[in-house]
Amino acid sequence: MDQIDRKLLDLLQQDASRTNADLAEEVGLSPSSCLRRIRRLKSTGVIERVVAILNPAKAGKGLRAIVTVELERHGEQHTRRFLDLATRERAVIQACSVSGETDAVLMLRLADMDEFDALCERLFRDRTNVARYYTMFVIRTAKETTAIPF
Repeated sequence: MDQIDRKLLDLLQQDASRTNADLAEEVGLSPSSCLRRIRRLKSTGVIERVVAILNPAKAGKGLRAIVTVELERHGEQHTRRFLDLATRERAVIQACSVSGETDAVLMLRLADMDEFDALCERLFRDRTNVARYYTMFVIRTAKETTAIPF
């Protein structure tokens, strides 16, 4: 990956709806060369997918929570089982196994506290291997980006 690829990736992360002609002009390539580069970045998996990024509040999911989870039983299979359960929940937008005293961290996007309560019933109670969980509700977001810096 060279400097032109990185510039293309920066531009696409800012606005993936830009035309190929616009991108080519911005990086100083012919449209056909630019298209070949973008196709290569997609075929090699550097670009995983192209998506629309929604405004959570306008989409009815204005409540954001971060949940840390401590499991009763540890080990790869127990962690994987919990993360599989968590990733089936639509409100879970990120689920990570982490190091330290916490076993997993979940990022949630919710409509309201009723949705959070229902999710807690499914994920954190009765035979889910969760010993404890701690929830932090986001009051204000200073920065949130999907862009990978180059």
